[in-house]
Amino acid sequence: MKRLRIILVDDHPLFRQGVRHALDGIQDIQIVGEASDGQMAIQMADTLAPDVILCDINLPGLNGLEATRVVRRRNPHIAVIVLTVHEDDEQLFHAIKVGAAAFSTKDVGQDKLVDMVRRVGRGEYLINENVATKPFVASRVLKQFRDLAALDQDEEGLFAPLTSREIEILDCIARGMSNKEIARNLLISDQTVKNHITSILRKLMVNDRTQAVIYALRRGWIKMADEVV
Repeated sequence: MKRLRIILVDDHPLFRQGVRHALDGIQDIQIVGEASDGQMAIQMADTLAPDVILCDINLPGLNGLEATRVVRRRNPHIAVIVLTVHEDDEQLFHAIKVGAAAFSTKDVGQDKLVDMVRRVGRGEYLINENVATKPFVASRVLKQFRDLAALDQDEEGLFAPLTSREIEILDCIARGMSNKEIARNLLISDQTVKNHITSILRKLMVNDRTQAVIYALRRGWIKMADEVV
């Protein structure tokens, strides 16, 4: 059985101890490191190659959002769950921008935390569920996608280095679908979806799904519908 490798990032030792206690007995989860600040989290991500990072948003020095941005740029395969004391639309918006896979308050229960870790470890983007319940954030994300897309309509739009299937998958990502939903929609396996996404990121030389969508929107390869992202 493959175990998900986890790093805990929080400047409060008691909180890290509580999360470790909640996850230690789970057979398919292994905590491989703990960090107390953003810089340490980045270094651990580089050296320990975790599958998932649980990261507090408020860290001394480099905050959790900045650390997430760097981790995702260097290691796009790592899923980051951003944790916050109080749910805040502005924090959610910025968590989306830096490529977080999930966003949750720190009072999350043990069962839900375990479920989140497992799901983001499988490649799901649970942050879409947060967006769906926040019309203001959804409209703001959609506006930013469109504004960015409008900045770069040039001759590169005449040629897309992606296959038709990869364009389909990017379109699904732009509509907020998880890997599992994409697989079901396109009648392919979850692993095939993951393989295509890896290929997309490599071809476009971007670090995460959000950047890939913005890149494709800029060049007119996909269109953003009016519904919630």
